[in-house]
Parts: sequence; structure tokens; C-alpha cells
Amino acid sequence: MTALKEFDRLEATGLWRATPEDQRREVIVSLGDATLTITSIKGEVLAHWSLAAVNRSNGSAIPAIYHPDGDPGETLELPEGEEVMIKGVDRLLKAIEKRRPRPGKLRLILGLGFGAVIAAGAVFWLPGALERYAVNVVPMVKRAEIGEALLTHMTRVTGQPCRAPEALRSLDRLALRILGPGHEGDLIVVPQGVAESAHLPGGIVMLNRSVVEDFEDPDVAAGYVLAEKARARARDPLGELLDYAGLMASLKLITTGLLPEDTLSAYAETLLKRKDSDPSFDTLLAAFAKAEVRSTPYAYARDITGESTLPLIEADPRAGQGSREVLSDADWVRLQGICGG
Repeated sequence: MTALKEFDRLEATGLWRATPEDQRREVIVSLGDATLTITSIKGEVLAHWSLAAVNRSNGSAIPAIYHPDGDPGETLELPEGEEVMIKGVDRLLKAIEKRRPRPGKLRLILGLGFGAVIAAGAVFWLPGALERYAVNVVPMVKRAEIGEALLTHMTRVTGQPCRAPEALRSLDRLALRILGPGHEGDLIVVPQGVAESAHLPGGIVMLNRSVVEDFEDPDVAAGYVLAEKARARARDPLGELLDYAGLMASLKLITTGLLPEDTLSAYAETLLKRKDSDPSFDTLLAAFAKAEVRSTPYAYARDITGESTLPLIEADPRAGQGSREVLSDADWVRLQGICGG
């Protein structure tokens, strides 16, 4: 189903390029519930664009030109003759824009909130309480925007996310298997800069290319994803950012819906240098059991001797029956080439 109730399926042809240096290529564009899926004529998935982060760059001109928010170099052109798709996409973009928080409304909420604060003894003046308030009121769309902004700053060190076209579908299948439906675009593989894995606001999980290139078993990559999601559940990624940014950044986020670019840039560098603590073994074992994935391959990937991760080996919840298939052999081989060799 599409996000437009009058259509069960909506497709069009267009021209797509990943960077300004690339040749435009003819593609098939499919409109889903929350994404635009771009595939080659042969059916290979080339890109998933979240509708919440798509911009049209040329007003009402034809051909209509779209790009992901923050990456104007990647473009999609819909030509004359695809008016149904153009009108459908533009209609959804307008609807999404109307749902975004408006500074005026946020100021009103802030004013009412401060009135309640005064009545309750100025509790929200405490930085920790204000941070918790901000974490609770920031919507998922804004979290995703903040995560994408951090990723943009991080790519100065990590390089652009790896996106070999034949491997993107395999990466989406890994996300679907481990994170569940609706999270196909949440996994990103980067060529460098991240020690092993990291997570960002909005559900983004970053994997270093070594996690997929250096191991024969896809259970290892699945383990790193499960560990990052466990860390995110234990400590909200947006809360960690606001902890770093301080009181004024929390106030600015609540009142304007924005965070200072210099704060995002500095925090992006901090994330790349930071060594996150590991979740408890009990937490990890519960996550592996729920996902029906062996914990032993991940344990040996973290420590080749197995000494420091022995509980994950001895209490592996799938030691007897093995993992429910994470990826087929063909998909795993394709995924291992996502960074182009």
C-alpha cells in the first residue's frame, strides 16, 4: 500500500544519480507508506528515501527534481508524463511539512510549560529535568532530522556511507531481519572512522565496513546491531546529545526545534572518539534470544580468545539449534562488497 489511500501501488520512471559526478540513469520510482524506493530497470534497489527527509529543489517546474535533505548532490528527476507521481509526492511533502513542529506552537507550549514549572516549584529549571522534558516532547521526525544532521558532520571523518547498488538490498534485508519492518533504511555501513559500530538519534545504526568484510558469518553483523540497539534502549541517543550540549541547547530545541550547527559538529566528533560501555551480558543474551540469533560468533568477534565474553558463549540461547537465518549466503556475499572491495 502507498501513503495515498486512493492508490494500492504507485510507480513512475525517472532519472537518478548518486553524486554530481555520476551519469544520470533511468530508474523505477515506487511510492510506499513512508519512503520513495528507487530501483534499476533490472529491479536492483539503488536507494531508499524517507519522505520526511525529501526536498523538491525546483518549485513547480518540470521535470520535477527531488533530493534527500542535506544531500543536494543526489537527485531524482520525474519528467513530464509522470504527473500522477509528481502530484502524489508533492502532496505528501506538503502534508509532512504541515505536521512539523512550528516555532510559534513550540513557544506557546514552552510558555505553558514554564507556567506549570512555576506552579510546581520551578522543577524544570533543573538541567536534568529540562533535558528529560525535551527528550519526551521531540517527535520522531525531528529525531530523524537530528540523526541525519549528525551523520552529515560525521562523514567528514567516516567518508560517505557505502552504497554499492547490488548490496543495498542485502543491507535492507539485514535491517528487516534484525530490526523489523519499517526499519529497512536504518542500517548504514561506513568505510572508516567508526571503531566497530555506533548509533544516532532517529534509529540510525552505523557499522564499520570491517564488521561485514572481515567475518564469514552474518551473525556477527547481526550481533553488533543488536548491541547498539540495546545501548540505545538503555540511554536515549537524543538524551546523550542534550547531556553533551547543555541547558541552552535543550532550551533552543524546545523553543525553535533546532540545535546549533557547531554543537552538532562538535558532538559528531565526540561520538567518533567515544568508547561506549557494553550492555550487560544478561541484556545482550535476552536480545539475542528474542532475535533468534547465536551470541557466540559476536562474542568471538569482540574477543578472539573468548575470555572477556565467556558468558555470551556459555549461555548462547541458540547454541543447540543455531540461528534463524540472518541472511542467505548470496545476500551476505553481496553485502560484504557494499564498500566496493
